[in-house]
Amino acid sequence: MLLTLVFVYLLVTIAIGLMAAKRVKSSADFAIAGRHLPLVMIITTTFATWFGSETVLGIPAKFVNSGLGGVVEDPFGAGTCLILVGVFFAAKLYKMNLLTISDYYRERYGRVVEVMCSVMIMISYLGWVSAQVTALGLVFNVLSGGAISIPIGMVIGVVSILAYTLFGGMWSVAVTDFIQMIILVVGLSVLAVFAADQAGGADKVVALAIDRDMFAFFPEPSFKDIAFFIAAALTIMLGSIPQQDVFQRVMSANSEHAAKWGPVIGGVCYILFAFVPMFLVVSALIIMPERAATLMAEDPQKVLPTLVMEQMPFVMQVLFFGALLSAIKSCASATLLAPSVTFTENIWRQFRPFHSDREELRAMRITVLAFSAVVLSYAIAMQGTSIYEMVSGAYQVPLVGAFVPLVFGLYWSSATTQGAIFSMVLGLLTWGLFLATPAGEEFPAQLAGLAAALVGMIGGSLGPQALTNRHGQHHHLAGTAR
Repeated sequence: MLLTLVFVYLLVTIAIGLMAAKRVKSSADFAIAGRHLPLVMIITTTFATWFGSETVLGIPAKFVNSGLGGVVEDPFGAGTCLILVGVFFAAKLYKMNLLTISDYYRERYGRVVEVMCSVMIMISYLGWVSAQVTALGLVFNVLSGGAISIPIGMVIGVVSILAYTLFGGMWSVAVTDFIQMIILVVGLSVLAVFAADQAGGADKVVALAIDRDMFAFFPEPSFKDIAFFIAAALTIMLGSIPQQDVFQRVMSANSEHAAKWGPVIGGVCYILFAFVPMFLVVSALIIMPERAATLMAEDPQKVLPTLVMEQMPFVMQVLFFGALLSAIKSCASATLLAPSVTFTENIWRQFRPFHSDREELRAMRITVLAFSAVVLSYAIAMQGTSIYEMVSGAYQVPLVGAFVPLVFGLYWSSATTQGAIFSMVLGLLTWGLFLATPAGEEFPAQLAGLAAALVGMIGGSLGPQALTNRHGQHHHLAGTAR
């Protein structure tokens, strides 16, 4: 019965998405909803994009094992990312009227930087989308009592998302996000109240978390621990700023006001509401202590679904899986669309220019289909990797490669194309070197890469100017002497 209701829910979201798809008449409609979304929809779509499988399944598991300090990357870093986008980037980028974030790199630095950043952005999405696909497989596996294997569950999930994303693009994503966020917030809130009651009151749940030192946030005062803590915080906080899905939401707004405040409000809501799944998992330690202890040792990501399936009535099960599917589907649809639009607009166009907007729209849809197949294959191959790790690893590439050129391009007039290339190459090489050697165990690779990217940008931009100035000064002195 529960599985049947879940399939009905999938069909309803597909129908809503396809209805929204009727508004797609051009590539701009498909990529950024024709810049027609009001503030409330920018808030819901930014929140829903962030609130994915890792928030419901990955973050709570990490919180119980490592405390608040263990989840500094997400939700704290991730939510702060949206706030930073709204405060420092949204207004500047919105005024430029671009289709993708990579268009900015082309306008500011030229084709080479555009293509390099596009490739980095696309690679970074592989881990993130795969995490959502993995969670979909897990949901169908749990719901069917193991009758549907995780890989088959992944296929069902991807097909259900493709059914509307392929046709409606950003319009379908935004409309389904709006509805799915309502289901998500209501469902998890009701569950939290019910779980608190089962655990003997919310105060008992909070007391257990305090007793087990789960609210410990800051690391041990040693250089190594502090460095890794800062690196974890910055990975999504800064690494997700130069990302197409965030940029799409800014550019889809119907005004600069909506573009700026949508991400800020969405980010604050995300940080606050991410505590609800954490609360639910801690309550599971009281409601089913032995079962929870066993699952924590085997697979912490299954604690919450098991609590709902074994300890809660049918209505609560419907609410939970409706909320979970809403979280996963809204996140996955956005992250399938973003790299596909980037590839079509910033890479494919280089080799085969489009003769009409209709041709570009068709190419975007074909790319969504192709990227979905790649993600599905990657997710199946990566089975066993934790959802949280898949997500956090995805952001290190744009952090060390694309973040510095974006910030310096917007805020430093002396930034040059050479500086951007130096920044990307040095950042990626240093990051790779630390990952591949024991040095990465002593100092975080992404922090080393970010530092190298800063050096590359400043040195690459100022170096040639200094040489030119010195050369010109030499000629001037020589002329004076004559």
